[in-house]
Amino acid sequence: MDATSSLGLDEYQKQAKRTDKTKDKGNDFDLPVLGLVGEVGSLLSELKKKQRDSAAYVNYENTVLEELGDALWYLAIIAEHAGIILSDVANEAFPGHGNGFFLGFQPQHVLPLNSPTARFEKTLLRLAAATGGLASGIVDGKPPNSGSLQSDLAAVFSLLVETANEAGVTLETAARENLIKADDRWPIERSYPPLHDDDFPEDEQLPRELEVKIYERPVDGGKSYVLQRCNGIFIGDRLTDNIMKPDDYRFHDVFHYAYAAVLGWSPVTRALFKRKRKSQANVDEGQDGARAGLIEEGLATYVFGIAKDFDFFHGQKSGDLSITFLKNVRQFVRGYEVEKAPLWLWEEAILQGNHAFRFLQENRRGLLKLDIQTRSLTIEDLPL
Repeated sequence: MDATSSLGLDEYQKQAKRTDKTKDKGNDFDLPVLGLVGEVGSLLSELKKKQRDSAAYVNYENTVLEELGDALWYLAIIAEHAGIILSDVANEAFPGHGNGFFLGFQPQHVLPLNSPTARFEKTLLRLAAATGGLASGIVDGKPPNSGSLQSDLAAVFSLLVETANEAGVTLETAARENLIKADDRWPIERSYPPLHDDDFPEDEQLPRELEVKIYERPVDGGKSYVLQRCNGIFIGDRLTDNIMKPDDYRFHDVFHYAYAAVLGWSPVTRALFKRKRKSQANVDEGQDGARAGLIEEGLATYVFGIAKDFDFFHGQKSGDLSITFLKNVRQFVRGYEVEKAPLWLWEEAILQGNHAFRFLQENRRGLLKLDIQTRSLTIEDLPL
């Protein structure tokens, strides 16, 4: 999509449809309507936080822009499910704009969002009321293709435009950011980003192929620790769970290997195999140093804690993990070279790492195979 050209509502609806996972669930309308209600509620919540915390509340403007984009997405999906063209909704809300209705049409006020106005508050409350009216119609079984549904959508759209005006942004900006976020999570085509160490000497690159034998060994007292061998050499520390109630965290190095294989990033794996990029002191210190390793360990612990609550993502497939969870994961690595890795690639690393972890939980040993060129981590039986 050309960033310099105007984004038409119907084009936006077409692109939004591509990431719709609510179709054929329930009555086709409950989930997107709930989503719209939730996004409007989030806008009200952001306003409340800003009023309460004032200057201490950060990222307010970006959050409002994101919530507006998400609200527009749900509106487009509701219209799509009902067979309603989004530009028809807009033309009912703002007659006279014709079929070429563009998202960037709205007149703008120079109104930075450093302090919400009373007018903005009232507009959001009216938006909440209109969204409630739309939800009420769906609950009451309003025919999906009825003119009254289009009118309800038009009322919500009109107030979204007014909300954007009061916020000092355009819906077009919100829509574009929304599509960028969707492509980050659910791209049409998946293209791996370049490896971070392609331009470094081979001895400073993460091993492009690697096999690691991982297995348990019992010790006195009924406990066990995990050993790792690569090319006949023991690597790393002897690991236990380091927790009162055992949870097999001793196998957590598979997550580091997954980051290395899929993301092409793992300061921990670099240190383990002595592949730090010492030819460039700033990279060695800033990207491969102790702090980067601690960040990765913290990330692995966070992911492990979430995964444990979801049976280590058993049965989950590509596209299933929560976008909020993935954004939180990426937040961990802000300032490091992997921060621009797309969310879908983070998901692949997490799913592959957890697949290997579940294998080790069940079998207590395995042969781990890393292939960075194909961005894959696999595991198979390790004979006794």
